[in-house]
Amino acid sequence: MNTALVFGGTRFFGVNLVENLLNQGVKVTIATRQTSEDPFGDKVERLKLDRFDHSSVESAVHGREWDVVFDQLCFSSNDAEIIANTLTGRMKRYVFTSTLSVYDYGENMAEEKFDPYTYDLKMVDRQEVSYQEGKRQAESYFFQKTSFPVVAMRIPIVLGEQDYTERLLHYVLSAKEGKEIYFPNLEAEMCFVHQKEAGDFLAWVADTNFNGPVNVCANGTISMGDLMRLISKKTNATINITTEKLAESPYGIKETWTISNDRAKNLGYNFTNLQDWLPDLVAYLSK
Repeated sequence: MNTALVFGGTRFFGVNLVENLLNQGVKVTIATRQTSEDPFGDKVERLKLDRFDHSSVESAVHGREWDVVFDQLCFSSNDAEIIANTLTGRMKRYVFTSTLSVYDYGENMAEEKFDPYTYDLKMVDRQEVSYQEGKRQAESYFFQKTSFPVVAMRIPIVLGEQDYTERLLHYVLSAKEGKEIYFPNLEAEMCFVHQKEAGDFLAWVADTNFNGPVNVCANGTISMGDLMRLISKKTNATINITTEKLAESPYGIKETWTISNDRAKNLGYNFTNLQDWLPDLVAYLSK
């Protein structure tokens, strides 16, 4: 891989992806509306476009080619069709970020639990369907309708110091402020991935021969009860749990929801261990 186009490279793990590519000597172009800043200065080229507007993408990429296109901004089959119509023949490989949400609740789920090759494909906008259904339709479009090589990285909730969603921070602040925290099932377990690992895996898998869906998460899981006890320890605060849904609870799942990363391991990727970095991240957010 010598050249790469990145949709969604200006924040969170998209930044980590671009950093990895630059460290490998890849010539990186960031596709952006140029409404937000990035930390790369003159190390990258910037292409101004609206990812969700076909004519905008077509005009911006006209006459250009890249070895790999990375896409953090594909949420529906209509979004996928824009890529197919504008970049077929202009890239050798397409790597996009999908989600654990393509699966229903379950434990240690393998990629076969959702099959995008046979799923009923429908052309939809992301505003018309749930996040889960939009990602299912995006995967289905790529694996059923396109001829170029595609990797769909299925990830759980991404954690990190630059997490703009502030979902983990929500619990840290709620603990420090003595607010009630809603959980329907403290025994339910989740898996996570760090933003650095998500960015690293994207850059890594692009240089393999693998095509298809692949689960990506740190080794290990944590129950919501244990997560709250960890937050209590790091904040030195008592956690007030309620089973009444009085407020938003980003991790308020009813059942265990975890995936297996065995396929990625078998490809040769070495994952971090969740318990090696999660306590330090909670401590960082508690400052």
